[in-house]
Amino acid sequence: MDISDIATQDYTEVDAEERLGKVRALFEDENPKGVIVTRAGGAEYEGVITQKQLLSSHIEDDTRAITIANPSGNAPKLERTEDVRDVARKLVEGGTKIAPVFEADQLWGIVTEDHILEAVLDSLDALTVEQIYTADVVTVNEDDTVGTVINRLREHGISRLPVLDEDGDLTGVVTTYDLVRFVTRDIEKTTRGDRRGEVERMLDLPVSDVMSEPVETIRPDDSVESAVRTMLENDYAGLVVTTENEPDTVAGVLTKTDVLRALSYTEEEHMDVQITNIDLLDTLVREDVREGIEEVTEKYSKLHVRHAHVRFHEHKERLRGTPLIQCQIRLRTNQGQIAGTGEGYGADNAYYMALDTLERNVLEVKGVQADEEYQGQLLRKLGEL
Repeated sequence: MDISDIATQDYTEVDAEERLGKVRALFEDENPKGVIVTRAGGAEYEGVITQKQLLSSHIEDDTRAITIANPSGNAPKLERTEDVRDVARKLVEGGTKIAPVFEADQLWGIVTEDHILEAVLDSLDALTVEQIYTADVVTVNEDDTVGTVINRLREHGISRLPVLDEDGDLTGVVTTYDLVRFVTRDIEKTTRGDRRGEVERMLDLPVSDVMSEPVETIRPDDSVESAVRTMLENDYAGLVVTTENEPDTVAGVLTKTDVLRALSYTEEEHMDVQITNIDLLDTLVREDVREGIEEVTEKYSKLHVRHAHVRFHEHKERLRGTPLIQCQIRLRTNQGQIAGTGEGYGADNAYYMALDTLERNVLEVKGVQADEEYQGQLLRKLGEL
């Protein structure tokens, strides 16, 4: 299936010279997946602006939209005839919910993650939430500040955080959209001279003031189809997964990105590896990354990797012009999730640091499994005495 039938010409658009204040208002009023930036009355494509970009931007409202629109950035440029699975992969790797679609080198429209999920919805009943959700979830506490929430979202490259009370029970969820809506609404009430103090005040507010409650939850044994239907019907980007017997205990999070990632699984001979922010790579190519991970996982023959996700994140710190990069490698395997994280100046160094950590964690899983097998053999022998 290609995207020719699901791409749309119905999208939110602004001129490259438009103020960012207007863009923020568009997100508040229309809640689009992203805003397309153009010139010459829409004839020339310039880039895409997403909520995540606005949240991470400290640029003033009077700044032009073109300042943060990046035509060669995370949003891939697609052709109308591209395969749905390939497009799903490109959205995941770009960390974006929207991408421009071209026909004969002219901007035709857009495709979003929702378009893809709606098209494949009926085929998701065979998957369960447990098979694809993210277990090592990042959370915040009710008394954490909005500033802490923003930093945590930026640090981990995510768009939602479950909120826990002092007993560790789920009480709410805070998303990028919650923060953009909250900041936009409150800033509009202030004058230009008061804005700096108003922003500082908002950053010090507790997350309980901006979080959404009650929380829509799902269980690990629910079908992915029912979970996606809930997300689409309520315009949720994700759902909190809770344990079967303890509905207030967070087990993980299932997002639309997790589902897109599952759609792009391949049946190829080699491991399926997806790379987020692949443009940060220096001399490495996808094949080098895949071979490195395969070499590590082959040290444990009973480990079957269903999917590998490598994410690069660039920090502001630099050494002789080379940025400090964080790399996270996360594997979904028949032994559960295994991850490795590393930092270094340049993506290559960060990747090899993360690979070393991953190898230690793989060998640790191998050792634990060996210990359990040994204990089982010992107990059986004792039972025969």
